[in-house]
Amino acid sequence: MAKWTATHEAPEPLEGPVVATVTGGTILWFVLFLAQLPFYGWLDDHGHLWWLWTCLAGAGLGLIGIWYVRGRDAAIRRDAVAGPPAADAP
Repeated sequence: MAKWTATHEAPEPLEGPVVATVTGGTILWFVLFLAQLPFYGWLDDHGHLWWLWTCLAGAGLGLIGIWYVRGRDAAIRRDAVAGPPAADAP
């Protein structure tokens, strides 16, 4: 089992414009959904209607993602303002 143990430390997580990235992806999914709406009949005739619903699901999940990353960023900012925890905390 020792051969599967990592021999180096994990790198620090990358931080970037997470809210903007998730928002951009959500907008992209919704635009793709709207772009496919005029082709509803063709998609249905050829068995590709799932493409339309995949884009809508991506947009819906993206909305949940935006809510999540905004809350995460707010929590990170609150923690940075609060500073390190007190040494006498139980």
